[in-house]
Amino acid sequence: MNQNSYSSSYKAAGVDVTAGYRSVELMKQFVARTKTAGVVSGIGGFGGLFQPNLSGMQEPVLVSGTDGVGTKLKIAFLMDKHDTVGIDCVAMCVNDVICCGAQPLFFLDYIATGRNFPEKTAAIVSGVAEGCVQAESALVGGETAEHPGLMPDEEYDLAGFSVGIVDKAKIIDGSKVQAGDVIIGLQSSGVHSNGFSLVRKVLGVDENSVKKYVPELGKTLGEALLTPTRIYVKPMKKLMQAVQVKAVSHVTGGGFYENVPRMLQHGMTARIHISAIEKLPIFSLIQQAGKISERDMYNTFNMGIGMCCVVSPADADTAVRTLKEAGEKASAIGEIVSGEDGVVLC
Repeated sequence: MNQNSYSSSYKAAGVDVTAGYRSVELMKQFVARTKTAGVVSGIGGFGGLFQPNLSGMQEPVLVSGTDGVGTKLKIAFLMDKHDTVGIDCVAMCVNDVICCGAQPLFFLDYIATGRNFPEKTAAIVSGVAEGCVQAESALVGGETAEHPGLMPDEEYDLAGFSVGIVDKAKIIDGSKVQAGDVIIGLQSSGVHSNGFSLVRKVLGVDENSVKKYVPELGKTLGEALLTPTRIYVKPMKKLMQAVQVKAVSHVTGGGFYENVPRMLQHGMTARIHISAIEKLPIFSLIQQAGKISERDMYNTFNMGIGMCCVVSPADADTAVRTLKEAGEKASAIGEIVSGEDGVVLC
């Protein structure tokens, strides 16, 4: 910790630089968990250094992704639980990167807060570190910024940035998808980190409702909503080793109607069978409480499927088996047909 840097004037204005130093000291133990072979520098410098292993690659291509946690943070504030939203932050980025067939290499986070409480900041970073461990990605740096007057002291925003790498010949871009190919769905862990403005509105989320036990969920509402986004990096890597994966879609904000077409090229349509999707109880609760149409639900939430991938019919059984062996609940949920609609739910 820097013992010489202190400004009473800056602290009087609402920024305590010593709290920042304390945060860094507390988070070092969590960052250390994420160290991989490519890490060259520790945290605290002006840039995170990473040396990728390019052996065996003919044309290495970098893949980047950035995202935040969104208004799911409001649940963390109400629950005063801050050690899981970092997993969401990592997941939203690395799940996008793996869609291209890339291995996430390193991650950086950005925490903006009304006031820096070192223990709370360290708890947030502990979740980021856990997400990085799950994604086999190094946490090489980040930034914690105190913004007095911009947001309440107790609140913060959290965003992240991931960089991955893939050999150009192995990029997954949907170009090999054909009519008749099978769509495999990987189960989500819940709402993940999208649609929470609607969730909070229809469920009347407040400091009392989050503590209420909901029998159909088997836990309190707050616990269910704060369930971290599932990170699919490891199982997807195993799947890509076992079969040819032709296209991948991370089902996030915009649900199926927005995200599934993004993995397909012109002239291909994904026909998804709703009956093949195990609709998680939290979505039934949301739909009933808000009297939301089926289409709007599938146009907002993942509905129980956090990631879709396309494989040939001959590889479908192997794909499902490989994902199950990797700890995922996966099944065939549809097929590819020729057409211009992008996605049809039937």
